[in-house]
Amino acid sequence: MKIRIVVKNKVVLFSLACAMALSADTIKSIEYKDVNKLSPEILNETLAMKVGEELNQNKLNDALVKFYKFGYFDDISISTDNGNVKFIFKEKPSIAIVEIKGYKSRAEDIDSVRTLINLKKGAMYTEKRVKEAKDKLLNILSNEGFINSVVETEIENINDKSVKVTLNVNKGDEIIIKQANYHGSNKLEQDDFDHVTANKEVEFASWWFGQNDGEVKIDQLKYDARRINDLYFEKGYLDAQVKEPFLDIDFASNQAKLDFFITEGEKYTTSGIKIYLDSSIVDPETIYPDLKLIVGNTFNIKKLRTDQELIRTRVADKGYAFVEVKFDLIKDEQTKKVNVVYNVIPGKKVYINDVKISGNAKTLDRVIRRNIYLAPGDLYNLTDFKSSTNKLKRSRFFENVVIEEKRVSDEKLDIIVKVTEAATGSLMLGGGYGSYDKVMVNGSISEVNMFGSGLALGLSADVSSRSNRFEISLKNPAIRDSDYNGEVEVHSTEAKINRTSYDSQIDTKGFSVAVGKQIVRDLYLGTRYKLDAVSENYDYESGKKEAIIAAGKKPYESQDYLSSSVTPYLSFDNTDDFYFPREGVKAGTSVEYAGVGGDSKYIKPSAYAKYFYSLEDLAELDWVLRLKTQAKILIDNGEINQGDSLYLGGTKTLRGYKSYAFPSNESGVKEEPYKNLWANSAEMSFPLVPSAKMRWGVFYDYGMIGQDTFTDVKRSGTGALLEWISPMGPLQLIFAHALDAQPTDDTSSFEFSLGTSF
Repeated sequence: MKIRIVVKNKVVLFSLACAMALSADTIKSIEYKDVNKLSPEILNETLAMKVGEELNQNKLNDALVKFYKFGYFDDISISTDNGNVKFIFKEKPSIAIVEIKGYKSRAEDIDSVRTLINLKKGAMYTEKRVKEAKDKLLNILSNEGFINSVVETEIENINDKSVKVTLNVNKGDEIIIKQANYHGSNKLEQDDFDHVTANKEVEFASWWFGQNDGEVKIDQLKYDARRINDLYFEKGYLDAQVKEPFLDIDFASNQAKLDFFITEGEKYTTSGIKIYLDSSIVDPETIYPDLKLIVGNTFNIKKLRTDQELIRTRVADKGYAFVEVKFDLIKDEQTKKVNVVYNVIPGKKVYINDVKISGNAKTLDRVIRRNIYLAPGDLYNLTDFKSSTNKLKRSRFFENVVIEEKRVSDEKLDIIVKVTEAATGSLMLGGGYGSYDKVMVNGSISEVNMFGSGLALGLSADVSSRSNRFEISLKNPAIRDSDYNGEVEVHSTEAKINRTSYDSQIDTKGFSVAVGKQIVRDLYLGTRYKLDAVSENYDYESGKKEAIIAAGKKPYESQDYLSSSVTPYLSFDNTDDFYFPREGVKAGTSVEYAGVGGDSKYIKPSAYAKYFYSLEDLAELDWVLRLKTQAKILIDNGEINQGDSLYLGGTKTLRGYKSYAFPSNESGVKEEPYKNLWANSAEMSFPLVPSAKMRWGVFYDYGMIGQDTFTDVKRSGTGALLEWISPMGPLQLIFAHALDAQPTDDTSSFEFSLGTSF
């Protein structure tokens, strides 16, 4: 006997005759065809019948209903042939591609939208799912202040099993806030509110960078009220109340008026701070001196939260990963004073269960692990956790780094490291133009993560009509995955200088070897040995050299000599990124001792410091302040040759002036080398195209150089720059202007290069 039952659209129909027939059969076999979404185990469990059992209509009916509830199938056919049961499934197609056009441009933003509307690659396609996604997207657009938005959907069949879904977005018109009113605000002004709110009054020339565009963001309105409330709390107004704003929209003009209603109250003073914490874990007395809130000063909720995080960090650094720091504010409304009480609940000590790494197709796991300060079995430390992220970002191996915690139990957690690898191999070409060198070209071939091992190999060249430099280097940031690092470098340099009375050429060929070690977090100690063979050649115009001798003075004489030096150094780097640091310090000091053999005998102490500060927390602006200072002193220890002199000028010391611009000796009379140098730089960096990692900035440089003092030559320069982390490496365009140049100075108005950093 053979019976075929076809079930479509989740409708299950069985006749009484079929039921009677089925009841007489015994199941000989069960077969599932054309099903990929469910495993045989799940199918069998859902069917709830086995071979050898009697075929049961009710169980079969229940199984069919359950199969459809999985949401994976359009049709299910069932056939029996002498007890052989066969299920034939027609699966719904999967969504292979989701495109969103006309809304957002960055890939990460589009991915975020896909998640919000629940329309991701791999999801089952249904008309209902796409309609719901469309409605969610329209709601998002509405919340962002767009009216009359339209979203059209296109469904393209790729094959029988997959489709492409395209959402074409017409964002419609934006509502512009023409006027914002803050009723009841006497202590704070509109500019104060504009720093914290998402919705703000449109400003004149709103298209210009930094100006308020006035676009309504409906989903942010209720949060704006809270932000204003927090702002008052930062200023000490603990009784302040800010109601949700009222938005009055004129749809004829697409303009709106925004009204906030504020009750300010009076300013509170911090009268006392108490931390309740088990002193055997951390002594509270060691925390009080570092708190931002100060007794006797105006209360500030932002400083309180900073202090809360400080307390959490101090305790979490002892292994208490799940510590809770709660606070109470005890207000005296009569005296307008407030006591702050912190209650610290440490929980249990937590150990690292596992470190899981993902996203590294090229970089070896061990290379990532050596940059993470926590390993399986270690006691948890929050500072180590935060520092690991910064160290990985500074490695240059990754475009993005995210480190998360995953709780396993009360006493264990996993560290989840997610990386997005960056292009580490590059072919770079750059150049510039200077009044002296004219056209300059530089290029390099480099790989900073060879074979995913972290080894860096580089070959570079700088060529112009006046100078040439070639260099090849090999660096290992962690020798055998230890705290030691090493570098071998070979170089050749030719520098030609044309003066009024003579031409000079200094050729240098040599190599250097360096070994260093991390002695504490972010602090490195090392030594470099360098050997150079130097050739100095001077070609005087006819009669000039003789005239100098006749005047009883000395001209420069051509000579060949060896310079052999050892340089111990100390360096520190806790910045949060290699190319675009926003926070942190880079600093270092060294003492070069020339005289380990060779002909040059001198001592050259030097020091530098770079400071990076983001204004995001201070003013909610993606502006980064960069400050740099460096100083060098050349001390005679027996013999200083002309090539040993200090030089000022160029992108590393004084922009707007050519490299080696100072000292400038036009007469040809031999002078003492310049022995003192001090160079300073201040930059402000602004976002240009964040999605493309492009920024721009302005700078001011000031430098001094001299023979016995720092002040023989004083110059300054200013200008603007463009920065871009291009697919080929970091690109920098420099537009410089020498502020106080003398007629004989070698200036440079424009330079560009790949691979440079501040």
